[in-house]
Amino acid sequence: MSAPTLDAPRRALPKWATSFGPQIVAGLIIGVVLGLIARSIPDAADGNDNWLVGTVRTIGSSYVALLTVAVIPLIFTAIVSSIANLRNVANAARLAVQTLLWFAITALISVVIGIVVGLITQPGANTTVDADTASAPKSSGSWWAFLTGLVPQNFLGLGARTTISGEAGGSLSATTSLSFNVLQLLVVAIAIGIAALKVGEKAEPFLNFNAALLAIVQKVLWWIIRLAPIGTAALIAKAVATYGWDAIGQLGVFTLAVYIGLAIVFFVVYPILIRVHGLSVKSFFTGVWPATQLGFVSRSSIGTLPLTERVTERNLGVPREYASFAVPLGATTKMDGCAAVYPAIAAIFVAQFYGIDLSLTDYLLIVVVSVIGSAATAGTTGATVMLTLTLSTLGLPLAGVGLLLAVEPIVDMGRTALNVTGQALVPTIVAKREGILNEDLYSAPRHGDPFADETREPARA
Repeated sequence: MSAPTLDAPRRALPKWATSFGPQIVAGLIIGVVLGLIARSIPDAADGNDNWLVGTVRTIGSSYVALLTVAVIPLIFTAIVSSIANLRNVANAARLAVQTLLWFAITALISVVIGIVVGLITQPGANTTVDADTASAPKSSGSWWAFLTGLVPQNFLGLGARTTISGEAGGSLSATTSLSFNVLQLLVVAIAIGIAALKVGEKAEPFLNFNAALLAIVQKVLWWIIRLAPIGTAALIAKAVATYGWDAIGQLGVFTLAVYIGLAIVFFVVYPILIRVHGLSVKSFFTGVWPATQLGFVSRSSIGTLPLTERVTERNLGVPREYASFAVPLGATTKMDGCAAVYPAIAAIFVAQFYGIDLSLTDYLLIVVVSVIGSAATAGTTGATVMLTLTLSTLGLPLAGVGLLLAVEPIVDMGRTALNVTGQALVPTIVAKREGILNEDLYSAPRHGDPFADETREPARA
């Protein structure tokens, strides 16, 4: 028998097995299966989660932490580079204005849909939730939060919080956690980028170093994103195991109403806006889908930000100089799910639950808060904070927030998916309107992997 030749063809894996998109879908399916298995396993003897729940919880939270770690260097280097590169983009100021305008337009449409769905479904009247579950939230939104949030507390907008646990007179332990304010980081990066342009030639070494650091950060980020199928499986498994559908219980109508509102914006409003601008609906959704999926399972617009920015550039054809500015801005102020659909339906729920009639003026206030309120809570983004801002503006009981906490994780998945999709939609629309969208890249066939060719130049006008 003759030995096989060296040039014998190798059996390659099927394309679906090596593509990013199918791997994410496989992660979702595996996650659901693991979650169902985890729910069937009894808890540990000490009352803690069983080993499988603990495992997927650790893997999922670790993956989100990896993504979040990449956010600070990515935003800083990308914003500085984008400002430097905006010298080559005509009408940079017009791009910024158009971006904010379309943020407001889509938020306006979304909140109107939320109000209509809330009035039709009557979620507060169709619930048997116990009023004793209501409790005032620990944090609330404020119209001053936007102004104070603009002022950086330190160079990177970092904050620290120390929690002391234990009993007095016994052993005490202190745990310190760090957080960062994306809005403050944006302000710092924009100021440094503008200053570098004003300095001129002397700042070129810094801008070259920043560009090199951005390339390195993006490479590391790509390694993290390639772990997304594993992170997706763990996150969805944790969600199924922890929440299941039992938590919906007496808030079924409210949960259904929220998802109906989200679905109308996602499947009706967004496609209409895309078609009105002469773009393919299929190309948009296949391009943004990796970020939408990750937003759904991670429940974090900030954690999904690196992937959202990449698909906006590489799949949707938005120039990097513009995308690296618009997408991070959108991650803090563009929340059609958390800041428009959800607070509108939730406010109607609270009013109906407490038997308070809302007037036309109240509904107009809901619209105003949703359109501009997301910026007011950008320093402490979150649907709960946004809801408290809406309730306090309308004079409704803040304790009503506690009524909805049981289904918060379940509705948050859909809200975040819509947020992330909208954060990619607006830059795409603006780029198309301003004639800088790479439509060949936008319409190119998808191969399931938005970053397969790392040497490819980013989309440019």
